[in-house]
Amino acid sequence: MARKPKPVYHPPAAQLALFPEVSGNTINGLDETERRRPTPVFWHYGKTDLPHKPLQDYYLRQFDDKPELQDFHLKYGGRGDPRAPAKPEAPATDTPENWTRRIKAHALANEGDLVGIAAIDSDWVFEGYTVDEPWVVVIGVAMDHAELSKAPSIESPVEVMRQYNRGTRAARSVANFIQRQGYNARPHGGPMAGPLLLIPPAIACGLGELGKHGSLINRSYGSSLRLAGVMTDLPLVADAPDIFGADDFCTSCRICSDACPPDAIHGEKQQVRGMRKWYVNFDKCIPYFNDTQGCGICIAVCPWSTPGRAPRMAEKMTARRTRRAGDETTGR
Repeated sequence: MARKPKPVYHPPAAQLALFPEVSGNTINGLDETERRRPTPVFWHYGKTDLPHKPLQDYYLRQFDDKPELQDFHLKYGGRGDPRAPAKPEAPATDTPENWTRRIKAHALANEGDLVGIAAIDSDWVFEGYTVDEPWVVVIGVAMDHAELSKAPSIESPVEVMRQYNRGTRAARSVANFIQRQGYNARPHGGPMAGPLLLIPPAIACGLGELGKHGSLINRSYGSSLRLAGVMTDLPLVADAPDIFGADDFCTSCRICSDACPPDAIHGEKQQVRGMRKWYVNFDKCIPYFNDTQGCGICIAVCPWSTPGRAPRMAEKMTARRTRRAGDETTGR
């Protein structure tokens, strides 16, 4: 049976009129061959000089008649509880290995579903921001896939906000724990952008691989999760990446790109700030994203996100990678 064509999305004139002369893809570094730090383009609410700020304000105005979103977005907004405990005069002492175990246990006991540690790379820090802390604790929180799958209906962005808030609370709890030990800690949760990107450190510390849809794919939860982080100078031990085959799968899968109403998902990897990676066309994505208060269709339809499927897919793809590596070693 022939596949039913998806509706063609045409951005409203009110949004098109707000686009600046510079492309968001240019700001993001599409087709650039040299490594550099990312440039703020969206979600940086405190910056007034962003070329795309009118589009960002357009998005925020959508909340005026959506009280169900206001309750989540305006109450937390990525900040978490602003109250921080007083630090002791002298920091507590322990080994980096023990601190790492204690931090992970605390995160998982305080609303986190996943946690990893990465050494901060300056290439993850946005231009105009400073991160002096050497470590980032990355926390993942799973979403209710049944609610996420209602995208682009309002139930989906409400679930996204709910989990962003949970991630923010988890990050604040971890930061408070660290500060009570006498060390510096800066928590951050979405949807606002912080000083550094969170997906690259999440990949570096083994929470998943980058998917074709531009989001993280985890071996347990697929794409149905959100991230938060804590930057800290507490002595820690970095985790290793976890390569289980999601990238290989995305190479031949078209489900998210076929489902994307504005056709924003590239079918092949692109050169972005000196790295070849999956990339979502910002200028195509953002109008639909704005008009649906967050969309989420691509991660909802991702095969890895179906509850219970990701572990089996990871096992299958890992076995395939192992066989391929063996064949290359033996020359078969």
